[in-house]
Amino acid sequence: MPGELLPLSIDAGKQVLLRTWLITFWLPALLIWVLQRLGCISSVELYERRQRPLPLLIAAMAFGGAALHVGQLYQASSLAIMLAGVGLSVLLTLIISFFWKISAHGMGMGGAIGLFGALLLHARLPLAQAWLWLLLAVLLAAAVGWARLRLQAHTPAQVLAGLALGTGVSVFVCLYAWPAVVS
Repeated sequence: MPGELLPLSIDAGKQVLLRTWLITFWLPALLIWVLQRLGCISSVELYERRQRPLPLLIAAMAFGGAALHVGQLYQASSLAIMLAGVGLSVLLTLIISFFWKISAHGMGMGGAIGLFGALLLHARLPLAQAWLWLLLAVLLAAAVGWARLRLQAHTPAQVLAGLALGTGVSVFVCLYAWPAVVS
C-alpha cells in the first residue's frame, strides 16, 4: 500500500508529505486565524454555523489544491485521489452548513473509517493489519464524537451525520475512483 500511495523515493515521499501537510493543515489554519483577527469569525472553533462557510471553503480549496499538486507534480495519483475525496467531503460539509450544523470532526473520522474499511475490502493491507487500523479508526471516531458531545459543540444527530458523510464519501472514493488508478 505505501508504494501505491507514494510511488517515489523515500526523500521525495517525505517532501510530498511535508508539502501536503503545509497545504492542507498550516495554510488553512493560518487563513482561519487571519479571519479571526479580522473579526470575520469570532472563534477558530467555529461554533456558529453561519461562520463556517468561508473557513470550510478555504479547507476544501486547500485539499483540492493539494490533490492537484500531488497528482501533477509527483504523479502520486492514489494520494491525489484520497486528497480530492477529503476535499469533496469538506465541500459537502460546506453545502450542508448553509442549512444545518454537521460535525466536520465526525466527517473526518468517518473518512478514516471509510478508508480503512475500503482497504479491508480491497485487501490492500494484510487482513489482521487492516482490521487493526479499522478498529483504531472506529475507537478514535467514538472518542472524537464523545468529545464533541461533551463540549456541547454538536448534537448526536450532527455527529452521526458527519460520520455518515465522511464514511460514505471515503468508501465511494476508495471503491470507485481509486481502483481505476491502482488497477
